[in-house]
Amino acid sequence: MAISDFLVSELQYELDVTEKFLGRVPADKMDWQPHEKSMTVRQLISHIAEIPGWVPVTMDMDALDMGTYQPPSVDSPQDAIAVLKENGQQAIESLQRASDEDYSKIWKMTAGEQTLMELPKYMALRTGGIGQLPHHRAQLGVYLRLMGESVPATYGPSADEQS
Repeated sequence: MAISDFLVSELQYELDVTEKFLGRVPADKMDWQPHEKSMTVRQLISHIAEIPGWVPVTMDMDALDMGTYQPPSVDSPQDAIAVLKENGQQAIESLQRASDEDYSKIWKMTAGEQTLMELPKYMALRTGGIGQLPHHRAQLGVYLRLMGESVPATYGPSADEQS
């Protein structure tokens, strides 16, 4: 089985679960944040929706300069779901195009002349392009709980979905 087959399967699962989480976000709480040092709901769901877009950036490029990076901003949970789906489809297509050898090529993230990260593309995907989805989705789960919303099941049952 090709590396891409494993990654596509994993990513599709993460996308499906993430969509459920985004669908639980109340549209009237986009500017809510649990603490002054925390992201707002808008910032968090915008970032979550953007994460799959890092997969083609990693697989189709050898380097990325963060010096000009501007984080995206969505206007509603429905917008975040649309962005997630679009980025997810592009990510899957990018993974499907890759050969096993492509995953061992070095990828670099810079900020101007400063190297922030330099590692094999497979590791960049696991720590960034795919691995960040569960991390920030869990963060969103805490936000949902604090806002009094139900939290979907992820890798097993959720207290809100057990009968």
